[in-house]
Amino acid sequence: MANSLLLETISSVLAASSPLVFAGIGETLTERAGIVNLSLDGTILLSAMAGFALSYVTGSVLVGILAAMLVGAAIASIVAFGSIALGQDQVAIGFVLTLLGAELSSFLGSPFVGRQGPSAPHMPIPYLADVPVVGPIFFSHDLVVYLGYALIILAWVYIFKTQPGLKLQGIGERPEAAFARGSNVNRMRYVYTALGGALVGFAGAAYSLDIKLGWSHRHTAGIGWIALAIVIFGGWHPLRVAFGAYLFGGLKSLSSILQRVAPGIPSQFFNGAPFALMIVALLLVSSGWLDRLLVYLPARARRVVHDALLGAPPGGLGRVFVKE
Repeated sequence: MANSLLLETISSVLAASSPLVFAGIGETLTERAGIVNLSLDGTILLSAMAGFALSYVTGSVLVGILAAMLVGAAIASIVAFGSIALGQDQVAIGFVLTLLGAELSSFLGSPFVGRQGPSAPHMPIPYLADVPVVGPIFFSHDLVVYLGYALIILAWVYIFKTQPGLKLQGIGERPEAAFARGSNVNRMRYVYTALGGALVGFAGAAYSLDIKLGWSHRHTAGIGWIALAIVIFGGWHPLRVAFGAYLFGGLKSLSSILQRVAPGIPSQFFNGAPFALMIVALLLVSSGWLDRLLVYLPARARRVVHDALLGAPPGGLGRVFVKE
């Protein structure tokens, strides 16, 4: 009985973390290209609303997901246009779009509050789902979760093992050098920002069509800000970003379990604990505290541990590239 409960808990963590995986890796691609898209929270809210609304009207989950991805790509493209073409501050544009997306989602989504619509169907993988332990955890989900697995692997392979991925790293790290080698920096930034935004939009649709079914005001509860923190926590590396997403999902699940074990403690404490713990982890990673501990290790071990645990932002992140 206890083993069954443990398997169900781990499986639910993987499923509930899928939107964060998509949002985190989408923002990783965008920031790897040198653009900071701070609009994630508003984008996820608006795309969750659009995804559910279109699915409700058409009866098709696929239509809802595509609509949500278009919303995400459109908002991200506004950030890129404001920075590249207009030379405006990316952070300011993203913050304003976060507020706008949140308000639009509440206004446009009012007719759909409390409605019941379609959801992503459960799709256990034949044979694999029957494998003891591993099957119930990894292979008894729906397509959204499986696409999350695939995205993690594809993002890692693309960024670090392919020629286009190396160019992506170049335009984010040293855009001037990348331009000198023939890369169209600004055009590539538009493409990767829109692609990252589309994945963020997918995260919104995944939330309203797969995790917290339906639509309500402020439906996604700050998931966009957590995704931004996870990108930093993960060092702009897709594997570590995915680990951060699953870690947060595990903390949320643990808080729910502890709330049942200790009913006398206010529920607000357990609801807020995962957010607080992610902030603490983020501070430990970004404050230099771990770097100071690593100096006691041999040089080779220090490099291995540093690459595994820490990461630096792309050198050209947030900086407008102007052709000279």
